[in-house]
Amino acid sequence: EEATASKTMDTNSQKPGSKQILADYMTLKDALVATDESASQKAGKELEKTLEAFSVDGYDTADQEELKEIIEVAAAHAEHISRSDIAHQREHFQMLTKDITDMIEIIGTDATLYQQYCPMYADDKGGAWLSMEKEIRNPYFGDLMMNCGVVQKEIN
Repeated sequence: EEATASKTMDTNSQKPGSKQILADYMTLKDALVATDESASQKAGKELEKTLEAFSVDGYDTADQEELKEIIEVAAAHAEHISRSDIAHQREHFQMLTKDITDMIEIIGTDATLYQQYCPMYADDKGGAWLSMEKEIRNPYFGDLMMNCGVVQKEIN
């Protein structure tokens, strides 16, 4: 477990931009949990702006390249969420989660995150999301299946 910390250059100095990305991602997740389409659109727009403003300076060349690719794709998903209906928002959120998870692997996080997973989303292909709470609050189904899901792993 200890080995993961050495991957990021300096785990004590998490970039302020990455904190904001996570904060905006959580706002979006919570809006989807509440099945609030307009709040999700607004959160998607905010996340898109935060992603595009993120600076990859200070990372090594390989990480910079990878981060640029991840950000480009993630920002496109966020942009789609900002102008979609709830079902479509959830589809993009599923893909966005993978990008944000990949990004966190490179840039690290001060917060303890829980990677959670609902096996029933997308015709039983399943969907993952990140949360700051262990308790399952499902962004793919909201009230229909609020507690459907499991914690797959802890990221910190």
